[in-house]
Amino acid sequence: MSSEILRVIQSIPSCTQCSRLRSWCFEAASCPPKRFLGEEYWARPVPPLGDIDAEFLIVGLAPAAHGANRTGRMFTGDRSGDWLFRALHKAGACNQPQSIDIHDGLELSNVLIVATCHCAPPGNKPTTEEIKNCSIWLKSVLHAKPWRGILCLGGIAWNEVHRAIGQTPSKFGHGAVSEQGQYRVVASYHPSQQNTFTGRLTEPMLDEAIALWLKG
Repeated sequence: MSSEILRVIQSIPSCTQCSRLRSWCFEAASCPPKRFLGEEYWARPVPPLGDIDAEFLIVGLAPAAHGANRTGRMFTGDRSGDWLFRALHKAGACNQPQSIDIHDGLELSNVLIVATCHCAPPGNKPTTEEIKNCSIWLKSVLHAKPWRGILCLGGIAWNEVHRAIGQTPSKFGHGAVSEQGQYRVVASYHPSQQNTFTGRLTEPMLDEAIALWLKG
């Protein structure tokens, strides 16, 4: 139900479950790179983004220290977001191809974005315990309604989605599809610089995964 998703969105920013992550978010905010000097950082758990009545769900990994941890909005202010929103715009799932800050007018259409970990982790690597702590939010969203399609960005998201719905995941690979009862789960490499700079993930590959996901 939309009310449960709204509850998650409203509750996440006040979560203090993981002390290491809370410390890291504040530390990143206190020592920004030169290009962000003087900016006020969000530095709290980042809530889901998008349409609470959506039929399609995207599950990412975690906020970037100087991306969503700075802007307070999922995939906003970093290169992973540049890739994701450009692809979503081409697919007709959002109104513009970039996500710069919370005032830029971005709107998602029939799509909600969540994460396996809603705080920025050191080295972009949340611990198993931190992912487990945050799984309460992912489970709440997954069980709130019947989703027509779930897009998992990266292997951790793929594994955690299957764990949350009580299923054993098949092997992760870009373009993999898992049909689990009412759930249809599609895998994509995460649009991180580690994947996009090396060519492991190209724009056509991401476009194809999104098209597959939106087939519903």
